[in-house]
Amino acid sequence: MEMRQVRATTTTFETRKEGEDLHITGYFSVFDSPYEIAQGMTESVAPGAFSNTLSGDVRALNNHDATLVLGRTTAHTLELKEDSRGLWGDITVNPKDGDALNLYNRVERGDVNQCSFGFEIVKQDTEVRDDGSVHWTIREVKLYEVSVCTFPAYQETNVTARSAERADILEKKQEAWRERMMSRLKGGKSNGTESTDAPEEDRRED
Repeated sequence: MEMRQVRATTTTFETRKEGEDLHITGYFSVFDSPYEIAQGMTESVAPGAFSNTLSGDVRALNNHDATLVLGRTTAHTLELKEDSRGLWGDITVNPKDGDALNLYNRVERGDVNQCSFGFEIVKQDTEVRDDGSVHWTIREVKLYEVSVCTFPAYQETNVTARSAERADILEKKQEAWRERMMSRLKGGKSNGTESTDAPEEDRRED
């Protein structure tokens, strides 16, 4: 899916001081933890989903605002790594940046404890469940940014895209069922028998 998307979660950020350096650390994604996009649509991120993208150029932002850069992997002010739990990050806050320092203080007080990450899906698995709900397991992503957020939320375009994808999946599943039923009906009639799967009114006409 070549579309930049955003996923959000609540986390437990930690702050620490190392000399003059200030750090914000926490998990920006947790593996195998299903979350609801909308009714009938859930996702989870599989272990290893970030392994091929962490060597790239990734930014840490404040509320997804590209003008409020908190850190960057290529500048070594953002460290990202996968472990058994998920995607962990360490942001080295610039004490001379008023916006970054204000955010550090809000995280330290516990006023801000949510986050998001912006990415494109490279690989995913799709599971259609008996109740018509769809679950996607994201296997690989291209990561662009992680954000410390006040009110993280799914972007409406992402929800719309997943809704359209679910509708297409269910329509194809229904069409496949109709084709199977027609094939079984035709097979039953050619053998001079009636298919037990045919509607009762069709069986009466035969």
